[in-house]
Amino acid sequence: MADVILTLKIMPESPEISLDDLFSKIEPILKEFTGEEQFRKEEEPVAFGLKALKVTFVMDEKKGSTEDAEKKIEQIDGVNSVEVVDVRRAVG
Repeated sequence: MADVILTLKIMPESPEISLDDLFSKIEPILKEFTGEEQFRKEEEPVAFGLKALKVTFVMDEKKGSTEDAEKKIEQIDGVNSVEVVDVRRAVG
């Protein structure tokens, strides 16, 4: 089986929410889900000062869906929504 590279787009509830603080709450959920330690995060401007947090990570294809991790992330205070915006299969 191969690894899958995924990117999640996490929308905060407001522009006042610190994306660094949000990531510090999301990171343990992703570590538990993927078993990985490395994640790439970036901020994406949306509108009117609002920025989305995009987190890219690698997981084993055998895990299947990210639905459970997405649901846990959506329950974090300050998170408005979570969406998978990119999925790529890494073979090699």
